[in-house]
Amino acid sequence: MKAQVIGGLLAVLGLTACGTAGQSGGGGAGPTASPSAVGTLEQGFKVGLLLPESKTARYEKFDRPYITQDIKSLCPKCQVVYDNANQDPNLQQEQVDSMLTNGVKILILDAVDAKAIAASVKKASDQGALVVAYDRLAGGPIDAYTSFDNIQVGKMQGQALLDAIKAGGDPKRGPIVMINGSPTDPNAGDFKKGAHSVLDGQVDIGKEYDTPDWSPDQANVEANGAFTALGADKVVGVYSANDGMAGGIAKAMQNSGVKPGTPLTGQDAELAAIQRILIGTQTMTIYKPIKPEASNAAQMAVNLAIGKKPASTGTVDNGTSNAIPAQIITPIVVTKQNIKDTVVKDGFWKVAEICTGAAQTACAAAGLG
Repeated sequence: MKAQVIGGLLAVLGLTACGTAGQSGGGGAGPTASPSAVGTLEQGFKVGLLLPESKTARYEKFDRPYITQDIKSLCPKCQVVYDNANQDPNLQQEQVDSMLTNGVKILILDAVDAKAIAASVKKASDQGALVVAYDRLAGGPIDAYTSFDNIQVGKMQGQALLDAIKAGGDPKRGPIVMINGSPTDPNAGDFKKGAHSVLDGQVDIGKEYDTPDWSPDQANVEANGAFTALGADKVVGVYSANDGMAGGIAKAMQNSGVKPGTPLTGQDAELAAIQRILIGTQTMTIYKPIKPEASNAAQMAVNLAIGKKPASTGTVDNGTSNAIPAQIITPIVVTKQNIKDTVVKDGFWKVAEICTGAAQTACAAAGLG
């Protein structure tokens, strides 16, 4: 990948390096099950896939099909049982119960609420099922984990915002607004921590919010309130923890009279965000290559199910277990200058998808026409 990866891979939740970030499992699953196995490749088994919501485009467009395809490739006789919690932690707990009743013995779990799901993870463990925490580090006795360096994500966002603000003058010439992710998502806390480590002392944080459910609508309300309180013409930058919320914030910036071109961050490389970056209403996003993350999860799940130790880049501690095998992947900053060499080159988005509507003219200027 030609994109420059900004920053090195840092320690995450007690990560201890023992491999290369971005490994996609490895150690091909053999046909013979060990005594700790819950299934065999010859007979196949059920793999439960539980994703947290569908408002963020990635889960249905990328995560679900990637994981499903990889499971089928690794274990042709396996069956993937899928549920989406639609941002409802209680529903996700019910979905875990249903899968356990349905004979699922290996779960790939992206938790809506990492703390609330711990009881369900414990129940799964008590019933002999194994759990791979996916993207978010769930509580309880999980068996493996794959995600991105989330503190580094926040640092990248914070540095990009600071650099953009400095390009316009004194970074303390006016306040910024910080709109963080859901307080029930441990990743949001890491993004926030990373961003603060860069921004604290460098800028004036006028207003800050933790946004339930990563809601774009709530982010819009928060941003409007902040701009009214601080003075829209005085705000010099906005930290948004992800692209979905950045969409709501961008509308508030326009409607409230925030100066055009005021820096705005994001994450997830959503299509609308890439288009906003091209037309200048968003400064950057974080691209987290989902394919290797999905491959890691599929390989970990299959290996665990047949009694093999999953490959890892280190270990993490979730408060219940302190040596959870983990594969941590390095994220990438995307700006107008490297869209072609990141999300387009990887096939994450096609030029034909990006260069529509208001983005068409900007695409030509960015070499995407």
